[in-house]
Amino acid sequence: MRKLRNDELGRIDVEAYKRAGKSPIIIVLDNIRSLNNIGSVFRTADAFLVEKIYLCGITATPPHKDIHKTALGATDSVDWEYVPDTIELVERLKNEGCHVISVEQAENATQLNDYAPAKEKKQVLVFGNEVKGVAQNVVTASNEVLEIPQFGTKHSLNISVSVGIVVWDCWSKINA
Repeated sequence: MRKLRNDELGRIDVEAYKRAGKSPIIIVLDNIRSLNNIGSVFRTADAFLVEKIYLCGITATPPHKDIHKTALGATDSVDWEYVPDTIELVERLKNEGCHVISVEQAENATQLNDYAPAKEKKQVLVFGNEVKGVAQNVVTASNEVLEIPQFGTKHSLNISVSVGIVVWDCWSKINA
C-alpha cells in the first residue's frame, strides 16, 4: 500500500466547502478554555461538513494564532458565531426546532452507541469546559444527554477527542 499525497485526496477548496450541502449537525462550545481544543474542533467540523459552530462564554474566537495552529485553516471554511450566553442560545435553537444534546455524564444519559439521531431535525451537540463540563443549567435545558461509554480508570476524554467521536458517530448514523 502506498500513502496518498495531499494532491491525490480530492479535497474541495474553501469556496466549494461554503457551497457544499452541510450535515444537520451544529456544535456548541460551552466555555472552552483551550485554544488548541477550539482549533481542533474547527478541523473536525470541517471534515464532516458541520453546519455551524457556536462559541459561547469564555470560548475564544478566531482569529488567534493558537486556534489557527490546530484548525489549519478550518476557521475560514466552517461557519461560526460567538454567542455570550449558552443557555440563551440553547433556548433559541430549541425554539427553531433543533434537537439539543449535551454531551456529558449525567443521570439517564443515552449511551452514544445506543443513540439514533432523528434525521429530520438538526442535531445540536453541546460540549463543555475541560474541567467543569457542560453547565448544569444547559444540561437541564437540553432535550437529551449523550454519554460516551468509557471502560478504563479515567473519568473523561479531552474535549477535542469527544467532539471527534460524537460527530463521527452522529454523521455516520445520519448518512447510513
